[in-house]
Amino acid sequence: MADKTITHWIDGKLHDRPADRHGDVFNPATGEVQARVAFASPGVVDEAVEAAARAAQTWRSVSIARRTKILFAFRQLVDRHQHELARLLTLEHGKVTGDALGEVNRGLEVIEFACGIADLAKGEYSENVSTEVDSYSIRQPLGVVAGITPFNFPAMVPMWMYPIALACGNAFVLKPSERDPSAANFCAQLLADAGLPPGVFNVVHGDKVAVDRLLEHPGVAAISFVGSTPIARYVYENATASGKRCQALGGAKNHMIVLPDADVNAAADAAISAGYGSAGERCMAIATIVAVGTVADPLVAAIKERLPKIKIGPGTDPEAEMGPLVTKQHRDKVASYLDSGPAQGATVVADGREHPLYKESEGFFLGASLIDYVSTEMDAYRDEIFGPVLTVTRVATYDEAVRMINDNPYGNGTAIFTNDGGAARRFQNEVEVGMVGINVPIPVPMAYYSFGGWKASLFGDTHAHGMDGVQFFTRGKAITSRWLDPSHGGIELGFPQNK
Repeated sequence: MADKTITHWIDGKLHDRPADRHGDVFNPATGEVQARVAFASPGVVDEAVEAAARAAQTWRSVSIARRTKILFAFRQLVDRHQHELARLLTLEHGKVTGDALGEVNRGLEVIEFACGIADLAKGEYSENVSTEVDSYSIRQPLGVVAGITPFNFPAMVPMWMYPIALACGNAFVLKPSERDPSAANFCAQLLADAGLPPGVFNVVHGDKVAVDRLLEHPGVAAISFVGSTPIARYVYENATASGKRCQALGGAKNHMIVLPDADVNAAADAAISAGYGSAGERCMAIATIVAVGTVADPLVAAIKERLPKIKIGPGTDPEAEMGPLVTKQHRDKVASYLDSGPAQGATVVADGREHPLYKESEGFFLGASLIDYVSTEMDAYRDEIFGPVLTVTRVATYDEAVRMINDNPYGNGTAIFTNDGGAARRFQNEVEVGMVGINVPIPVPMAYYSFGGWKASLFGDTHAHGMDGVQFFTRGKAITSRWLDPSHGGIELGFPQNK
């Protein structure tokens, strides 16, 4: 058992009181417990919310210029320490270095977007809506807001939330995944180093106990969540029942249609990248290849040919392209589809359990796996596998492929590979999915657009970051004003000051 204990960050410092409950933090590459993380009781969550509420009283009045200056400083610190942050991701999540650095850089994009809050949060003004009456709108912070984030992107997903929330004048309480908690504390220290006042950003670690207290706490105005669909539904229903604003991003079953006219080699390369990058543990991973017509056989052969070339190893290996899964339990669940698939009529083309690291390592490794002839009734299709198991479904026509996607309960991301511009344009209009790629396998939008799916992939009205993020973390106020004519009083002719 490791001696290191990871604790909460409340009111600008590490929480120094012992916890009644803890969780193990594993090194996924070795299977060893490398630390314990303190689990917050309801009372500890209350401490964090109270600290945030005190800080919010003054932070909301801090000028936009000052808030932006702090965010710029935070952005510089994250950039300067990105390799240290990436190392934490590798040690606790198992990501290879390239994936970890990529995650940090996608988070940086949202910080940069939030630095433009002076323009993003502007209201509107209409003069003389009635005689000598003007109307205008402003956007104001909500107060204390919270984020509940998943294990697969412990740096990036929280950065989808708190930079924008802080820029808008809110105080923030983050409940990261207990599986890889250190990135949250690392960023809390960087925010403090950037000049963020104590209490404006807080971190509580834990499990369902901490989550439930945040959902019911009367001092929390809004909850932003990313995770599986069953938990997203639970969070949304309980948060809204407590009168909170909530955006809850859920799971996915992302399809990649490959039409017969597509470049098979390009589609196979894209399938490898989108299916096995980050060991398949991302909500934008391509889970199902929908091969239309005659493209199926050459496409499956091309993907199979590439699988042995994927270098699998610990994230600390600079040559590794795919690391382990986050826990043994999750690895074993992912591997179980290699049994249920053929039992239900599918064909296993590549079995990741044959990889030496699966057989010989104490780490949570599974090789890149491929299952062909998967139908929509099979568990391997219906479930979000969330690991390096790519499935192939064969259909005869484009219409059948689109109908399959639209009938699926998830609607997070999708892609089409084709050289036919008309087919691509038709697809982007007909498919019922929130994020669409055309010859782009992982259509994650840039920070200035918003991230989110449709159907069971999103509960709530707004997506993450972009302008949806600004709107979620603020509320609008409309003001109608009339002033007496200047002849009725004195006039101040002093030069206006920017304070």
